[in-house]
Parts: sequence; C-alpha cells; structure tokens
Amino acid sequence: MSLKFGLGIAAATLVVDQLSKWWILEGLRLPEIGRLPLLDFGSFGLQFAMVWNRGVTFGLLAGDAPWHRLLLALLALAVVGFLVHWLRRADNRLTVVALGAVIGGAVGNVIDRLRFGAVVDFIDTWAFDWHWYVFNIADAGIVLGVIALMADALFRPKQTGKEAA
Repeated sequence: MSLKFGLGIAAATLVVDQLSKWWILEGLRLPEIGRLPLLDFGSFGLQFAMVWNRGVTFGLLAGDAPWHRLLLALLALAVVGFLVHWLRRADNRLTVVALGAVIGGAVGNVIDRLRFGAVVDFIDTWAFDWHWYVFNIADAGIVLGVIALMADALFRPKQTGKEAA
C-alpha cells in the first residue's frame, strides 16, 4: 500500500511540475519576456523569472558539457532508486507522502536536464533584502519532502520495547 500511494504522489508531483514548465515555456513564453511580476508589496513579492539551472541546488556543480548533465541525471536517478527502496519500507503516511514528493521532484528535474541540458526554474520570491533562489515545482516538492522527513525523524514519538517488536 505505501509503495503504490507514494508512487502516486510522485506521479502527481511529476505531472504538475512538467505541466507548469510546459506552461512557462510554451504558454507564457517566459524565456522571451524574461520576467513577469505577479505580486510586489515593496518589502516582499513574487514573480516569474526565467533561469536555466545547469547545476544542482543553488546552481552548485554547474557545467555545460553533455557528460556533465548525464552524470548529474544518473546521480539523481541513483538517489531515486534509494528513495523507492525506502518508500517500500515506509511505515507512516507522512514518510510516504514526503518520499513521493522528493521522488517526483527529482524525476521532473532529471527530465529537464536530459531534455534541455538544464533545469527550468521560474518561481522568484523575495522578502526585505533577502532574495530566495529561483526554483520550480519539482524543487518545492523536494524541499518540502525533505523538511517533512526531517520533522518526522525529529518529532516522531519514540517506540517503547513493546511497540518496536
């Protein structure tokens, strides 16, 4: 049950991610206009801003060589394999949903990397003098999934000897 449900979450995350990227690229044609303000309250705001991320999180490990994007894609798929194995053994709904979101997000970014040579990032937020990195739906799934996994690890009630058996 946990595997099927978690893979459903992964599929939903992947579909929403890829549809949003299609809309950004083909519907809005964001690469042509560069940025589109959505909310601007002076001190904080939200806009769409086109960024081709050739690296991983925060643009780390960026590179243009074809072998580089293939290496990053293979690394991400290896992590997905590990996460699917973890998903099979997940024992609570929060872990299943979190792993599904991370898996779906990772696969969404792998598709971009193989298709375009870079990941399509477009959600740009800021508050006061602090500017978050530009991200996408896949990134949001990965980050929120990891936060949920950490919260589960930190705050799950400990099992006593009887409950653990």
